[in-house]
Amino acid sequence: VLDGAAGESTYHRFPLSEFHADNDIFDVSIGNSRFSRSGITLDIRPGDTDQKQRVFGTIHFEPWQGWPVTLSRPGVMGPYSFIPFMECNHGILSMDHAIEGTLSVGKTKTSMMGGRGYIEKDWGRGFPRGYVWAQSNHFAEKGVSISASVARIPWLTGAFRGYLIGFLLRGKLYRFTTYLGASIEYIEVDKNKYRLGVRDRKYRLQLSARRTGGALLHAPYDKQMVARVAETMNSTIRLRFERIEDGKILFEGHGEHGCLEVQGDLDSLMNQG
Repeated sequence: VLDGAAGESTYHRFPLSEFHADNDIFDVSIGNSRFSRSGITLDIRPGDTDQKQRVFGTIHFEPWQGWPVTLSRPGVMGPYSFIPFMECNHGILSMDHAIEGTLSVGKTKTSMMGGRGYIEKDWGRGFPRGYVWAQSNHFAEKGVSISASVARIPWLTGAFRGYLIGFLLRGKLYRFTTYLGASIEYIEVDKNKYRLGVRDRKYRLQLSARRTGGALLHAPYDKQMVARVAETMNSTIRLRFERIEDGKILFEGHGEHGCLEVQGDLDSLMNQG
């Protein structure tokens, strides 16, 4: 649980017997908490002796703006979804949706009315050795969302730089990915900032973000959960989106409450083609 405003995180463990995931639809239960397409019900109560870590409430989701799923490209990873030895698998369930409800963290109760939601998932053996990820769907124009990740992907005897970038604008999802033939024009990344330029045959997307605050999250490394991923939810993510043919700017703006993770071997992201 990451409190972006306070820059604090808590990690809650549950016995495996309290975990259940449906095989056919997005419906996950962990203890008394449930995550589904219609919303989240949280009930995390470590005990009366630690009131600060109590998290409970219900959040309802409006219809999702998902990543397209087809038989040949079942989600954001495209054909890489069929590779059995991938170190980390990634999925985006919703780029943007409205939320409502209330959530209590410790003694603080917060209304989620009028908020925006974003849902993604990861599974596999561990997170990449080096990666950067930025996300925001809090732009002045409603319905705009960005998710941009670049990672070092182990592959057979070596590794390559993979990227999964989605930009939702006025109901259309523009995808810049390794398997669709997009190319990175430039990337600059260190522990505190992220600059990226990517293009395909028709469009160019430029992004910049800077870390502010944040807290450590547990993440899988060598089949163990380790507190080593620093994530902030207070970044400002600036975007510029243009049509290459005539240079027309189709969108320019900045997203607030941006998530940013910059982790591991960053040189491997900048020094590969």
